[in-house]
Amino acid sequence: MNKQEPETGLPAGRPVFSIVDSHAHLDMPEFDPDREEVLLRAESAGVKAVLCPLDLIKPESLAAGLKLKENHRNVILAAGVHPHQASLFSGSHPAEIKKMGSAATIRAVGEIGLDYYYDFSPPDIQKKVLAAQLAAAREAGLPVILHSRLSGPDIIALVEAEKFANGGILHCFTEDRPTAERMLDLGFYVSFAGILTYPKAENVREVARYVPCDRILVETDSPYLVPGPLRNRWKRNEPAFVVETAARLAEIRKTSYEALAAAVMANYGRLFPV
Repeated sequence: MNKQEPETGLPAGRPVFSIVDSHAHLDMPEFDPDREEVLLRAESAGVKAVLCPLDLIKPESLAAGLKLKENHRNVILAAGVHPHQASLFSGSHPAEIKKMGSAATIRAVGEIGLDYYYDFSPPDIQKKVLAAQLAAAREAGLPVILHSRLSGPDIIALVEAEKFANGGILHCFTEDRPTAERMLDLGFYVSFAGILTYPKAENVREVARYVPCDRILVETDSPYLVPGPLRNRWKRNEPAFVVETAARLAEIRKTSYEALAAAVMANYGRLFPV
């Protein structure tokens, strides 16, 4: 990565308002060289809190996340088995989730869900693993961070079948409006990532105009999905860049960045009270 300090995404001279990054994989090795600097840049950009989802399959992910939590009060953790790794799910994982929830090590279960775009785990296994993790989250009294790609109807069916009422976040939204509408009915927040800024993502922008202001969140999904205006310069996404997505979201919704940021802060605070 270029050693020059990344820009925040906000236009020069624009006031910095408090915002959050509701999904950033800061545990990943891409951040090993400069994790502390990344968090300092996020703070300078106004990012007051970051949710970091950990990978239960990888001990190194858990170790990196626990260190982050110990050193940074503004970082909270989630943990789960991603649908790509559903075939590696173990019968011990639900107990591990409940233990971490009981100790307040994690504040949510995730990222979990279904992904029918990639064929990394068979759909039937993905569905069984998602059901098991929804049950564990329900028993632990935790919300979930849901990954859904080309799988909206099945995500909805499983949330309903498990009678899951703890809510959570439908992260990095790419599904259709009916999926968003039903997930909102089920108590979920909808989070938008850098995809929102891509030229071909008009379907995502359509949903972004619709989601009520008291259910909307933004994220980076770092180190992935660098916002469009920054893609020519930066290969790795990081929490400071969430302001670029938030600024575009405010524009789409015909509101000010300040108002959008305030709504996002309030929503995150309701979901994860301090």
